[in-house]
Parts: sequence; C-alpha cells; structure tokens
Amino acid sequence: MRSRRDKRCAPSTSPGFAMIDVTVENFESEVIAASMQTPVLVDFWAPWCGPCKSLGPVLEKAEVDYEGRFKLVKIDSDQQQELASAFGIRSIPTCVLMKNGQPVDGFMGAQSEGQVKEFLDKHVPAADESLADAEEALAQDAPVEDDDAESVLERFQHAVVTDPANDDARYDYVKLLLQLGREDDAKVAFAPVIAKAETSRKLSALKSWMAALDFVALHASGPDAMAQFDEKIAANKRDFEARFGRARLLLSQQRWTDAMDELLDILMRDRTWNDDAARKLYIAILELIEPPKVKVADGQIPPEDPTVATYRRRLSSVILS
Repeated sequence: MRSRRDKRCAPSTSPGFAMIDVTVENFESEVIAASMQTPVLVDFWAPWCGPCKSLGPVLEKAEVDYEGRFKLVKIDSDQQQELASAFGIRSIPTCVLMKNGQPVDGFMGAQSEGQVKEFLDKHVPAADESLADAEEALAQDAPVEDDDAESVLERFQHAVVTDPANDDARYDYVKLLLQLGREDDAKVAFAPVIAKAETSRKLSALKSWMAALDFVALHASGPDAMAQFDEKIAANKRDFEARFGRARLLLSQQRWTDAMDELLDILMRDRTWNDDAARKLYIAILELIEPPKVKVADGQIPPEDPTVATYRRRLSSVILS
C-alpha cells in the first residue's frame, strides 16, 4: 500500500485531505494530540502486504466520504517497529481507532467498504450532528463556552477548507470567530468573500459587525465610552452620530437587542438618516441573531424565533408609520 502522497494510489476525488505518514517523531502531535479533537484511525501496514493494498483505498475513500469527521494516518510497521510493538501489532493490516489520546477499538485484516463504515459509525459523529450542534450554539445570545469553542471552530474551519465556495460555512466560521473575540482571524477568513458582501445579506451582516468593532477600537475603546455617548444623547436626543456610535458599541459587546433599541430611536426620528445607516445596521443585527431554521415536515412553516419576530415587527411599524 502506498501513502496518499503517491499519486498512483490517491483517489481523484480526495479534495483537501493529505495522508499523514506517522513516525515516532510526529506520533504525539499527529495521533495523540489530534485525537483529543477528532477520532484518529491508525492504519498499520507494510509495502509487501497484499491485504494492505486492498484495504488502503477503502480507508482513503472513507476519509473523503466522512468529510473530516475522522482523521486517517498510516504507520509502516516495518519502519516503525517501536510503535508497532507499543500497540502489540502481530498481523497486518491492523487498524486502531484513537479517541481522547486512547485506543478505543480496532480491527484486523482487509475489510469491505461497508464493514469499514459500520465500524466508523460506532465512533464517529453523524454527518449533520457536529455542524448542527455548532450552529445551535451560535444561535444563542451567550458566547460559546471555551471548552467547546475549539472543537466547534475546527468543524467550521474544516467545512471552509474542504469547500471554499461554501459561503454558509464561511459565515458560520467567521461569526463564531467574532463571537469569541478573534477579530484578526475573522478578518483573514472573511477576506476571500469580502467582495460578495454587497450581494449577500449574511456576509454584509458580518462586514457591518467588523466595521462596528473597528469603530470602537478607534473611537470608543475607553472605559467611559458608553458614559460619553449617554452624556451627548442626554444633551441632544437628535445627536444621531452619538446614538449610532452607541449602537455600534453595544453591537461590539454583543448586546444585540440593546443595539437595535438604540437604532430604533434614530429611525423614529429620522428614518433615512445618513443614507439609511441605522436601518441597514438594524437589519444586519437581525441577520446575525437569527438562529438556523428548525427542520419541519413538508408543507409546514418553521417557527420564527420570538426575539427576531418581535424586532422585525418593531422595525416594520416604524418604517411604515
């Protein structure tokens, strides 16, 4: 069996996956550390092994089909006898599944595609489960817990890497980076689609969020910034620049509804102020806080998030009044 670096055996349908040849030197990082985030399937093989040659393409196809829900690595048992001995390998091919730094299951001998998938399905998250859980976390007003953040980010990042044209995946990835305060990383991830922000409501919303963060960094980063805005507004309720700045500061703090309340105060007094700036930012926030649609039976309409529904009605009543 040859590694995926040998193009003669690499499946032509393997976008984004690079076979890892594990040695003693990189075992800790490529297997132990990696398995703390994603299940790692370790394939012990040798170049002379006939069954290895039939199993290899099956494993590589499974890695592609499972779209990053597990990681496949190979260990040449002849060249890495120390590792083979540590795992008690007595025949090849032998596959060992690692999770959280520990071996949890395995199998020996050549297997069919169906047998390999049956084995993986016992240990690997379902196709939609990981992204669905991540999207649900994003739907909450509270930030993602630190313990979950890295694994969620990894899922989103993998979705972007494997399909750079998937703007929905990129939106989720950039949005989570912003939620976690990783603004520089978010800007790098957003750069390839910045030109699409004019035609995509989701991407435009991210751009508005980042613009608010830039504004705060330049003009409202001090501890008394909110008090200064409040003082200006108290002196002049039509100081729309101060109100808009206050709304951006609230947005930067992820105080979504407070920011929209401030923007409504502008709209009630001047619906088209500054080329509709208040309305546009309000709509961007609605886009940012809207949770993923719940799956319903055919012909049924998914329920609308109550906060989004309320603030949509409030915007309509102001605009149409």
